Amino acid sequence: SYYDHLQITPQASKQDIKKAFYKLSMKYHPDRNHGDSSAHSQFIQINEAYDTLGGELKRREYDRKL
Repeated sequence: SYYDHLQITPQASKQDIKKAFYKLSMKYHPDRNHGDSSAHSQFIQINEAYDTLGGELKRREYDRKL
């Protein structure tokens, strides 16, 4: 789930989501992991998760589907 990608629980606050996103995106950013396709895949998943969970409406829609 997107919560797993960001290493947070579904009860996480908006601030918790943002913190987790910044922490993980720094860890897996392509500029820090040249040529590491696994890190690149992680980075893409983290961005998709934040795009969905970072917005109130998208997060509610996502939670309804779980």
